[in-house]
Amino acid sequence: MAKRDYYEVLGVPKNASDDEIKKAYRKLAIKYHPDKNPGDKEAEEKFKEINEAHDVLSDKQKRARYDQFGHAGVGGNAGGNPFGGGNPFGNFNGQSFNFDFGGGGFEDIISNIFGFGGGARRPRRGDDYQTNVTLTFEEAIFGTTKELDINGEKFKVKIPAGIDDGMSIRLRGKGGPAPEGGSEPGDLYVRIRVKPHKHLTREGNIILSEEKIDMVDAALGCEINVETVDGNITMKVPAGTQSGTPFKLSGHGVQFRADGDRGPHIVTVIVETPKNLSKKQKELLEEFKNNRKRSFWG
Repeated sequence: MAKRDYYEVLGVPKNASDDEIKKAYRKLAIKYHPDKNPGDKEAEEKFKEINEAHDVLSDKQKRARYDQFGHAGVGGNAGGNPFGGGNPFGNFNGQSFNFDFGGGGFEDIISNIFGFGGGARRPRRGDDYQTNVTLTFEEAIFGTTKELDINGEKFKVKIPAGIDDGMSIRLRGKGGPAPEGGSEPGDLYVRIRVKPHKHLTREGNIILSEEKIDMVDAALGCEINVETVDGNITMKVPAGTQSGTPFKLSGHGVQFRADGDRGPHIVTVIVETPKNLSKKQKELLEEFKNNRKRSFWG
């Protein structure tokens, strides 16, 4: 059976960014993971297909070869080869040989095997580097500037507002130097790590938190101080609020547009039941309970 196009497998366009490919892969991998689909052979095959597509499209060199030569460029023979005949190197004693073309491309490996020689090689780039940068929760929300030191080449990198844990920033030309006869230096990938906050969590452009109040305040209504990334804010809790009720603080979440618009901060109110009541408190609650019953029955 012919292999499906890897972009089609992940459901992304051919000009998809690294982040789009990663997000599409994560979504499909969760959906078809064998642990979620025990005994489902179709799901198992899809999971393998998804992982194969991600392995190629998430690797810069493999993706470039795939874009140029299709499946043949990344070791697969189902998609044919530039000469139109399946695996161009055939099978030897029943074993199929696949070749890693490295950074030189398909033309280079053909030239070396058949002794063409003298062919013009493509200028090689420098190595790509990767480094990690750790941010506070607030730095990720509002953006910041960090100084990097790559092999003694110090420079500043601007971290955009709204960046999330696991994302990467690509800095062109900040990687390894161009090799002798090479065309250009490699790129630097800055991988972001965000420290967890003590009270706040994040889901996309929404910030979430919980606030606990006692049942008397929930019944009578009250005002509470809520911690946000913009500082403490006074929030009104209306009388009769039930435990688990969410309240929306518009504009106190994560920036999601270039014009500065931000998502909401959702505060979930948790009503606590008191413990270790005094005798007097128990008597008051019993009185309230009895009055409520009499009021209900008239």
